[in-house]
Amino acid sequence: MIGLAAPAASAEPLHGIAMHGEAALPADFAHFPYVNPQVKKGGRIAYGVVGTFDNLNPFILKSMRTTARGMWDPEFGNLVYESLMHRSRDEAFTMYGLLAETVEWDEDRTFIQFNLNPKARWADGKPVTPEDVIFTFELLRDKGRAPFSRRLDGVDRLEKVGDNSVRFTFNDKADRETPLLIALSPVLPKHAVDAETFDRTSLAFPLGSGPYRVKEVKPGEKIVFARDPDYWGKDLPSKVGFDNYDEISVEYFLQENSLFEAFKKGEIDIFQEGNPTKWARGYDFPAVQSGAVVKETFRPKMPSGMLGFVFNTRRAMFADAEVRKALTLAFDFEWVNRSLFENAYRRTESYWQNSDLSSLGVAADAREREIAGPALSRIDPDVLAGTHRMPVTDGSGRDRTVLRQAMDHFKKAGYAIRDGRMVDAEGRPLAFEIMTQNADQEKLALAYQRFLAALGVRVSVRTVDDSQYQSRSQTFDYDVIIKAYASSLSPGIEQISYWGSASRDRPGSSNFAGLADPDVDRVIEAILTARAPGDFRSAVRLHDRMLLSGAYVVPLYHLGEQWIARAKHIGRPEVTPLYGYQLPVWWDERAQ
Repeated sequence: MIGLAAPAASAEPLHGIAMHGEAALPADFAHFPYVNPQVKKGGRIAYGVVGTFDNLNPFILKSMRTTARGMWDPEFGNLVYESLMHRSRDEAFTMYGLLAETVEWDEDRTFIQFNLNPKARWADGKPVTPEDVIFTFELLRDKGRAPFSRRLDGVDRLEKVGDNSVRFTFNDKADRETPLLIALSPVLPKHAVDAETFDRTSLAFPLGSGPYRVKEVKPGEKIVFARDPDYWGKDLPSKVGFDNYDEISVEYFLQENSLFEAFKKGEIDIFQEGNPTKWARGYDFPAVQSGAVVKETFRPKMPSGMLGFVFNTRRAMFADAEVRKALTLAFDFEWVNRSLFENAYRRTESYWQNSDLSSLGVAADAREREIAGPALSRIDPDVLAGTHRMPVTDGSGRDRTVLRQAMDHFKKAGYAIRDGRMVDAEGRPLAFEIMTQNADQEKLALAYQRFLAALGVRVSVRTVDDSQYQSRSQTFDYDVIIKAYASSLSPGIEQISYWGSASRDRPGSSNFAGLADPDVDRVIEAILTARAPGDFRSAVRLHDRMLLSGAYVVPLYHLGEQWIARAKHIGRPEVTPLYGYQLPVWWDERAQ
């Protein structure tokens, strides 16, 4: 599988690759469109997070949730380690050169070849080599955590090609996303990593190729990064306008309230807010009033995702879609939004709402119908037509019109209300438990409990500690659970974990609904194998329609906005990219 190959006939070298279509930026692009190329570098920023850390290796299973932030970090930036290519946040899924200067692949994506940038260097000055790439992928396969440990599953051969290139040849387990996931993977220095002890937690300062080095560590409390003045990639088009601080610190807090208090005092420079009530009422402290803290709202062009109550269809009571549809209708979003959230939210009505991948407002096209085949009859007519909408209630929590609609579905499933209780044809009452993990979820579940009581459905709410929640959710030991399904503009292999038959009985998977449906599997396969952007869009829209018609989740809400408060001296570019604000391209305006 691993070896050295003679130079082979190959495709034209490319500066960038896209999941669907071609890279938007030309080969001679100077920088990403959402950066400030004239930024004055210098100064510092202090981030704050809730949690702790005891490890500086982000790629191993031990301490997976307690690795210091910033080492390999989609939010703060990959400060120490780098990937073969750099993802643009202004395109759905497009990669441009980083450690790899160019790439080569064929139309069928049977292989991908990375031609390393001859300037690429580790922080000790040694060059990044094909041997480093091969070493990394073998090491992560053997001792890394998922998803890094699975990146070679779809690879038949990994070979050094010529002096400075490495080629991955794929097997039948690979799909069209596999080459891009390889491109997103980290590369580690073979000469500076002890393979024998790699899977142990460590606070030893690591060697990377990235723009920063670890300067200081206080375990569990703080990590400080200092810019590497000799960083090899600072002038790459994909790195212009990034990595603008001389020093980055990440400070840890036990509770969010403590973090917020530190922000109010000016000890932390950025606070990302997710609570609508707090955003509306909690920012009247002196720094905001004086202008020392700036509140900003960003509107990314990203799909909404899906947050909702998830029915565990492994339970017999949720096997009938009519029951699930009835229970879905009973949730009074208008009451919840007004009473709990200052009317800050919008109702979610599609897994890819706010994007071109959503089925909302769009009738199924010919390609969708072709992919669906016999499964077309399983899709609700209004969902097929794109006219589906969640009901708008009177906000009373007992809207009789909507409750009558719910009863219609219950009747189709053989249920009726007797002596004030919802019972099936055998007289068995419909009763279940909602498992929650914190006070916010509990508050939402108690509201839903109240709505369902009007229909004679008995619901208990149980809030459990974190360890019990993780254990029960990983073994699917619950009736109903609240979960969020992230949706990107490039859905792919994660859909199998969410909805695929292969993941239904796999402990630890994300198939919380217990779905095992050959038709859904076939639609996911169509997503993974689509080549043309139009075919991909049609497959995702059909997937959206199948999930909505199946009523596996009670859709809740989304913001459609990002809220952030920042110290006035932290500057940012004017342009907001597709994926929303990007902290790695912000800067300290005090820099000289």
